[in-house]
Amino acid sequence: MKIIKIETFVLKDKLSKSFFFSQWEYSERCICVVKVTASDGTYGWGEGYGPATILEEGIKIIAPHVIGKNPLENEVIWNHMYRKTLDYARRGILVASLSAIDIAIWDLKGKILGLPISTLLGGSHRSKIRPYATGLYFTNYENPAEGLVEEAKSYVKQGFKAMKMKVGLGIKQDIEIVKSIREAIGPDISLMVDSNHAYTLREAIELSRKIEKYDIGWFEEPISPEFYEQSKELRSKTTIPISGGECEYLRFGFQQLIKNKAVDIIQPDICASGGLTEAKRISAIASANGIDIIPHTWGTSIGIHVALHFISNLESIPGRMNQPEFLMEYDQTENGLRDKLTFPKIEMKNGLIDVPNRPGLGIDIDEKILHKFSITKNLAESSII
Repeated sequence: MKIIKIETFVLKDKLSKSFFFSQWEYSERCICVVKVTASDGTYGWGEGYGPATILEEGIKIIAPHVIGKNPLENEVIWNHMYRKTLDYARRGILVASLSAIDIAIWDLKGKILGLPISTLLGGSHRSKIRPYATGLYFTNYENPAEGLVEEAKSYVKQGFKAMKMKVGLGIKQDIEIVKSIREAIGPDISLMVDSNHAYTLREAIELSRKIEKYDIGWFEEPISPEFYEQSKELRSKTTIPISGGECEYLRFGFQQLIKNKAVDIIQPDICASGGLTEAKRISAIASANGIDIIPHTWGTSIGIHVALHFISNLESIPGRMNQPEFLMEYDQTENGLRDKLTFPKIEMKNGLIDVPNRPGLGIDIDEKILHKFSITKNLAESSII
């Protein structure tokens, strides 16, 4: 059996209302998904994290090196893609392009073998995952706190036991908003903050110390991802766990993050940092160093299902009789691509999501929705017949 076709689709969904955070404003969601088809007609889906049209061009560069390969030999394929791009793509968008192809091959492999990806990874340590709601972005420049308390309360009503909010607009304003959210959701809901690397070390230390009393689960990307030593210093000056890694690539980038003792929690985006093949290696490095791993997810339901399978396979170190829950990021911002593109739909029951036990990722694409949102028609397609 061989891979005979690789197709890409850049999908765009215009938002009904823009939202913003410490760095940028979003008025639309634009994502690149990829379909890899084998010679027997079986296919798999993947997606990449990053600028969709550029990511698509990256797939166009890599695809010819994948065509004709055996989809069951995913590690061999991964290494071939990595070596072909190493000289000019150790970080960034081409790694995300590689990631999208790798994920699609895992989905394809699972469907060929009739096994879920969690089984291919080595099995599930848990059948249910605790999602945390990612939301609480800003929508009003004049009053950024507008609507946030109501939004936080809505997540509690939906059954979420944890949520992550945005900070990074200024220390005084951040403190006020964190305080209002904590008071609204009460002491029993986990609350995390994310500044998207908005602060200097001095500012991050000040903000951390002033919000410690609100029982913050972690402070995500408090400072630039370039400053490993500063992040290590910040860890020594706050009781809040520090997390990061959304901007890291491959096991080599995470090795630097961990070696520099920069974070308590690593957050690789599997759709950008090297796909599932590399995520397994990154998790081994984290495990060997006693570092927690909670993947970053942002895109369609494809990426969410990738995280579900991956997290189910993570071993708990150290083990104990009453196992800790493993968290998964579950974006709650407006996103028709996430909500409509795949089936069956994700269901959260009692604050938990089941790990799919169907072959591959356990989902398929609604072709009508795919073409409704698609702005390109397989411009990065490569195939052999």
